[in-house]
Amino acid sequence: MRKICYSVAMSLDGFVAGPNGEADWIVMDPEIDFGSIFARFDTVLMGRRTFELTQAQGHGSVMPGVKSVVVSRTLRPQNHPGVTIISADLGGALTQLRSAPGKDIWLFGGGTLFRSALDLGHVDTVEVAVIPVLLGGGVPLLPPGEGRTRLRLVSSRAYKTTGTVALEYAVERS
Repeated sequence: MRKICYSVAMSLDGFVAGPNGEADWIVMDPEIDFGSIFARFDTVLMGRRTFELTQAQGHGSVMPGVKSVVVSRTLRPQNHPGVTIISADLGGALTQLRSAPGKDIWLFGGGTLFRSALDLGHVDTVEVAVIPVLLGGGVPLLPPGEGRTRLRLVSSRAYKTTGTVALEYAVERS
């Protein structure tokens, strides 16, 4: 079964985007091999707000050659050809997506969809690049929810050039 990986940049104070969705604070560390990171995925899963932000920035898709899946109750498939829209039964849709053949799935963007997928038991790894900046507000990594989720550290790495710390955790199943 394919894994769903929440892979995201986060400020030191726990935000994945600024108050207006801005990401200008995210530094691209030259030591990070983004090509190998992107090669792990053939599907990107995001919520409507993240999708709309990527569209507003002129990106037809988040990653060329990668299937885009958007969770939204308001977007209409006929208005977004080439994008799969999940509008109901998120748990069932994620089960289908995970059981289809292919590479892992990148859960991309804000914390709301992360919270929903986590509560449904559909997140396998949490991969956070902690950027050394304090935003003071914005979109949290994880909005309040049902309870605790135990994580197990898989790897960590500090990047000296930018001060970014990459952390990878496996979600512990009870």
